[in-house]
Amino acid sequence: MVRIAVHCPPEERYLCLYRQAGVTDIVTGPPPEEDGGDAFHRWLLLRKRVEDAGLRLSVIESIPVAQEVMLGLPGRDEALERFLGSLRAMGSAGIPILCYNWMAVIHVQRTSFSTPVRGGAASISYDHAVASRRPVPEGEGVTEEQLWSALEYFLRAAVPVAEEVGVKLAMHPDDPPISPTRGVARILTSPEAFQRMIDLVPSPNNGITYCQGCYAEMGVDIPATIRHFVAQDKMFFAHFRNLSGTPTSFVETFHDEGDTDMVAAMRAYVDAGFDGPMRPDHLPVMEGEDPDPHAYHFFGRLHAIGYMRGLLDAIARIS
Repeated sequence: MVRIAVHCPPEERYLCLYRQAGVTDIVTGPPPEEDGGDAFHRWLLLRKRVEDAGLRLSVIESIPVAQEVMLGLPGRDEALERFLGSLRAMGSAGIPILCYNWMAVIHVQRTSFSTPVRGGAASISYDHAVASRRPVPEGEGVTEEQLWSALEYFLRAAVPVAEEVGVKLAMHPDDPPISPTRGVARILTSPEAFQRMIDLVPSPNNGITYCQGCYAEMGVDIPATIRHFVAQDKMFFAHFRNLSGTPTSFVETFHDEGDTDMVAAMRAYVDAGFDGPMRPDHLPVMEGEDPDPHAYHFFGRLHAIGYMRGLLDAIARIS
């Protein structure tokens, strides 16, 4: 059964409100070192804070993977051991899913944060022609072969630890899924690439974050790819997102508009038997709220939660 999650700070006012809205699972970031205590203590207190509000802390987004690790540079082993230490503490504290990514040098790219959508709400958008005019970063020359080699090295070290401590590693797609971008290669840009990643180190703990928006950017059949990965039990976490446009020029929309058939997508999750957490992702700025650089807007999130619950209820009643 799909579990509706939301990404939010573990603060009482947010947890209380989202619980009232029908959310069951929380997604958040790692606990800051300022919280005090050793790493295990910080992770445990984070989980208990969410559970005490009647919710489940299911996913961490994310423990950052150092550039030395993603690029296979000197210092990789030391940086990798720091990552594995955080992974061990997270798993020992009973938090089951880690969403992470392999976007070396350049993270998520967008070219506007004020594109008008329905009713004058402001949303984010991407234009590859505009992005390509930005200065080339220091990482120019990074190759796909380099990234694949470094990823395999990482997985061979991280997957056994994830198995040991009970954490599922859920890889997020490159966003946008275009290679190269500003001279930097990308590798997780298609369903076939994700299958290759899964097959590099076969394990019940090596799987994916199905960011529906990124797969829409890839131009693929959304219901078919949902069924493909759920059938393998490799979809650990999902981002529910809609957009309009092409892979090189798109606008993030409200969940109930855009190019993706969201009814067909949700039915695919349900019919395939996806039973993990799914959160709404990337939301327009509605009247009365300030922009958030990550597009995790409060009013839009409430709208999306209601829309997702409505879809799930309707699908259950007509199945």
